[in-house]
Amino acid sequence: MSDSWKNLYNKNKSEYGPGPDIFFRTFIEGVQPGRILLPAEGVARNAAYAVSMGWEVNVFDFSLNARRNAIEQARKKGVNIDYFEPDIEFHQLEEEMYDAIALLHVQFRPHNRTYIHRKLINSLKTGGFFIIEAYSRTRNPDSHVIHSYELSDLQDDFKDLHIETLYRAATNLSEEIPDSERPSVIRMVALKQQK
Repeated sequence: MSDSWKNLYNKNKSEYGPGPDIFFRTFIEGVQPGRILLPAEGVARNAAYAVSMGWEVNVFDFSLNARRNAIEQARKKGVNIDYFEPDIEFHQLEEEMYDAIALLHVQFRPHNRTYIHRKLINSLKTGGFFIIEAYSRTRNPDSHVIHSYELSDLQDDFKDLHIETLYRAATNLSEEIPDSERPSVIRMVALKQQK
């Protein structure tokens, strides 16, 4: 999976346009800013927007090209982001570290999806939110997105959190994506409650 994403950032700085994800933007505009983690954030269009809204942002992505593009875009917007390059599968995260974690169009392989989700949940503070927008069906086999989620996948992985929002929706991520390849997405907001 990492090679396909690295190839994407070699060719295209942002498949989804320059602005933040609409679902993500709507969420962070409605809650008190804190510390947020954005794993696999790519060119950091969402991170830059979160910083502009007063959030302390940590960004992880294993692509050096994505990091370079992200820093360039953030500089143009006049914001600074903390951008690291570990692979989230192997990077150790502190417990109870983040007020929010957002996975935006990040599809993990079935064999490690649950492990990574639980690892991230462990790093979420009690009272913190987990936000996901992910493809709900497989796109064209020639596309870089080859994995998809079902609602039941997220219900199972986040069963220990209070799922406030979970639904499937049609979406228009970018005018550059042909109609035949435009997927539906699954959107989730879950709250980590006191045990």
